[in-house]
Amino acid sequence: MIKRFMMFLAGSFLISMVCAQPKYSQNSSFETFKGLIMAGYQGWFNAPTDGANMGWNHYARNGVFEPGNCKVDFWPEVKEYQKVYETPFKIANGQPAYIFSSYDSQSVYVHFKWMKDYGVDGVFVQRSVTAIKNPENLKHDDHLLNNALNASRYFHRAIAVMYDFSGVNEENKDWLVIINDWKHLVDSLKIASRGPHQTYLYHRHKPLVALWGVGFPDRTNNLKSIERIIDFLKYDPVYGGCSILLGVPAYWRDFGKDTEKDPYLHTLIHKADIIRPWFVGRFNEETYPVFKSRIKDDIIWCKQNKLDYAPVVFPGFSWHNMHPESNKAPISRNRGRFYWQQLFGAIEEGSEMIYIAMFDEIDEGTAIFKTSKSPPVGLSTFESFEPEIPSDYYLFLTGMAGRMLKKEIPLDGNIPLPPLPDK
Repeated sequence: MIKRFMMFLAGSFLISMVCAQPKYSQNSSFETFKGLIMAGYQGWFNAPTDGANMGWNHYARNGVFEPGNCKVDFWPEVKEYQKVYETPFKIANGQPAYIFSSYDSQSVYVHFKWMKDYGVDGVFVQRSVTAIKNPENLKHDDHLLNNALNASRYFHRAIAVMYDFSGVNEENKDWLVIINDWKHLVDSLKIASRGPHQTYLYHRHKPLVALWGVGFPDRTNNLKSIERIIDFLKYDPVYGGCSILLGVPAYWRDFGKDTEKDPYLHTLIHKADIIRPWFVGRFNEETYPVFKSRIKDDIIWCKQNKLDYAPVVFPGFSWHNMHPESNKAPISRNRGRFYWQQLFGAIEEGSEMIYIAMFDEIDEGTAIFKTSKSPPVGLSTFESFEPEIPSDYYLFLTGMAGRMLKKEIPLDGNIPLPPLPDK
């Protein structure tokens, strides 16, 4: 009887120990965003035969991917991918043009290899709320994220999740979609519980979760819904204990032209750990010097309010294939000078961390990864780097800026020349 009772106590103790296991590992290989240069990673490009059942996702425009109808402004360079897909497009010699699929694990490994080779510290993997509500999209995004987690470990790159609030609707209680998805990632993918040498990005000793699209007047989410998500991630007794990066408009601090005029936005901002304003399309090479003073004032405000600050840097902008009806002018890369101007400016003003928009977004022309110097010809026109600029130049510049950020090399406003190609 006593023996049986002791066995019961031992079993109860083991059960209580299992139930008390923390949801997150105590440590990570990346304990802080400070000192890192991170990029956004969309991972949303597909081909009809890649197994994802998503068609030409993010290559096609209005469901059609053919000359004269596509969504991307840059064409990916595919020399290093083991698996590529033939398209209806042709390059100048009449041969078919090929693309990659984000669904293939090998594609993800190529991208993380480039990050390591050039010194990009890691990425925030995007998860769209509208996408994860769809079973096919959720399957795709889970598959991509799991591949990215494995690749980040293999190449020792930091990784974190960023939720895109575009399309979040209060009436549909979409805030619950995000809460349930985070529970799913924690329980099923073990998102931040892969041991002390895991590569999930921590900040202030806690797993970092990014929430983008807060305080924009053209989005249907409301601030009270977002507060529920923040409070869950920070204070839930089981899944809480996270740090928060809040993606806000460029003029968040003074409720300027791109910002919702609701002072409650600042209540949410004070609950965050990092503020990351959205700068894409807000300036060009000529107007950046005026905007740069805003970054300086943002940093001062954040320090006064005990918040960290991550400015957004983007290499250029173009979306004439995605929105041919738009009158929005492209923002020139100008041989990398526009990009370097921002990287140098952010560090000069005292930024301790930088967010790059984006690693792979060829549909809005902001990608820093390798794009083709010989894109398809014909009814669709594509952007390409200047003849003397190699396809890996923006990866190279990102790594050089990372070295400046870490104070491994001196701060220098002169743009580094492309490295000479191997003979």
